[in-house]
Amino acid sequence: MKNIITLSVITSSFLVAGAYKLPEQSINSTALSGAYVAHTTGADTAYFNPANMAFLNSNNHLVEVGGTLVHLPENKFIGNQALSPTDIHSANGESKVEDIGISYLHFVSNPIGSFRWGSSVTIPAGLSKRWDSSYQKLFAEEFTLKVVEFNPVVSYRVSNNFAIGGGIRAIYSEGKVYSDGGEVGVPIKREMEGDTLEYGYNLATTYKPMPDINLAMTYRSNINLKEEGDANLYIGNLGKQYSADVTVPLPASLNLAVSKTWQDRYTLEFNYERTYWSKYKSLDFNYGSTIKAPLIEPFDNPKAKNWEDTDTFRVGATIKMDSVTYMLAYAKDETPIPKKYINYELPDSDGDIFSMGFRVKATDSISWGLSYLHDEKESITLKAGENINGIIGKFGGGGADLFTAGINYEF
Repeated sequence: MKNIITLSVITSSFLVAGAYKLPEQSINSTALSGAYVAHTTGADTAYFNPANMAFLNSNNHLVEVGGTLVHLPENKFIGNQALSPTDIHSANGESKVEDIGISYLHFVSNPIGSFRWGSSVTIPAGLSKRWDSSYQKLFAEEFTLKVVEFNPVVSYRVSNNFAIGGGIRAIYSEGKVYSDGGEVGVPIKREMEGDTLEYGYNLATTYKPMPDINLAMTYRSNINLKEEGDANLYIGNLGKQYSADVTVPLPASLNLAVSKTWQDRYTLEFNYERTYWSKYKSLDFNYGSTIKAPLIEPFDNPKAKNWEDTDTFRVGATIKMDSVTYMLAYAKDETPIPKKYINYELPDSDGDIFSMGFRVKATDSISWGLSYLHDEKESITLKAGENINGIIGKFGGGGADLFTAGINYEF
């Protein structure tokens, strides 16, 4: 099977700040909870604000390479599952703990007149949510998504205090969706796997009204992922493969940021991010041939999602000492998912994010660092009739812990 992923998998993966989006793609960005747009200082500038490449102090090539361990604690559910208004069952369960390793690479060239170019290879999103409990498996036995982004960028220094930048986003994704209702007497099952390659763009500007103040704006475009391929759908032990397609919006995001530096040593940055999740209106598959009648309701009829645009607020502090730089930050994040539309593949909620880290300058050309981020999710309580998926009860746990290590090199 190839080239087919459900919309639920893809969109749920692009959330930490609302769930499993991974804006943290370097030592600094993890340590600063993503409050790293106005004041960027290394090779990761290519990814977080390409306009700032024009203002980097170094005239050398810059490289940062590293990795992040993403630890996803289990989601716990205590409550009931209503298959109909009169068919209600106890559905206590918990998802599996997931540990996912990701890597990244950032590069910035030396200046070429007023221009500078760079590129990044990142894993900007990822999800693995697996349930062994029976009623959760009916909806989401396994939802897994891997995403890789290649982002070449260029900057232009318009004047001594104003620069612009931007580039192309090439996104490759592959995913897996399994669900199985056999254990609860619902004899339907699906097995879907696939991949896609799509393109978008990003833009950035930075204005320095004073040498120690940066005002920045970045924008990442919406990308529609059109997934095409095959899906295996089963009734009892009888299965059939269908050609299928679905179009998935990956929402645009806008960042507005300001930073202030004192004595070339202390920096404070405020960041506001708006993510346009309202593009996600419904989940609707198209099949190349008519599927069997019992499969139409669970797998073919459009499913309302009606996600909402979200706001994330971040504040980060950087303290630069002689050979060590310390960072810490806090962020408040919203979920895009109204309670009415929550399901087991992404029981997401608002979160509080805390982070810290440091970088050590080992030589004139080499530095290394470590950082840690904790995302604490609020619990969710769903009353009878409040959720269109028939979930009645309380979700707890979840969130994420990120551990990042990396090395920087100038040449």
